[in-house]
Amino acid sequence: MQLYSQLLQCRQHLPNEEIFASIIATWQDQGGVLPANLGLSESAFKNLITHHFPHFDFRYLKNISRTIEITRFPEIEELITLLQNHRDLKIIGSSEMVEIVAMGCLGNDHLWQDLGLWSRPQLSALMKTNFPTLAARNVKDMKWKKFLYKQLCESEGIYVCRAPSCEVCTDYTKCFSPENNFK
Repeated sequence: MQLYSQLLQCRQHLPNEEIFASIIATWQDQGGVLPANLGLSESAFKNLITHHFPHFDFRYLKNISRTIEITRFPEIEELITLLQNHRDLKIIGSSEMVEIVAMGCLGNDHLWQDLGLWSRPQLSALMKTNFPTLAARNVKDMKWKKFLYKQLCESEGIYVCRAPSCEVCTDYTKCFSPENNFK
């Protein structure tokens, strides 16, 4: 993608910049589920661009706007708290990543797709870089969105979890096709 390349040409060589470039490029191409400014405030979004990509003119970006179900706002706050509690404070951009990941959890596909990333390994790298203590808990390599919701449920002592439903996932047939069924 041209925008991705342009962003990387303007980067500071800090952690998260390739991830941010992927997310922004996909968001500009109408991919993923992130709302206006990637779910950040306008000032936080501008700061992210100017800090990580200082020579990029963000005024050329379209502000892709999507609505979020207001009924899910308490859920966003819980996700933000969970991620904030495990954020690596030394990683520049991890505070913005908290809100971006929380917003991405509101989509119906895999988290890497909802964020606008290009692969699940990219998401795993994001999680290990920004939330290392949380990522270390995912010892069975559970899908990240399910893992995050499972963490919320366990912290509340709830074991019937509200993780997104498999039935609405675009990969349902891949996960539950006959060759994947175990007897």
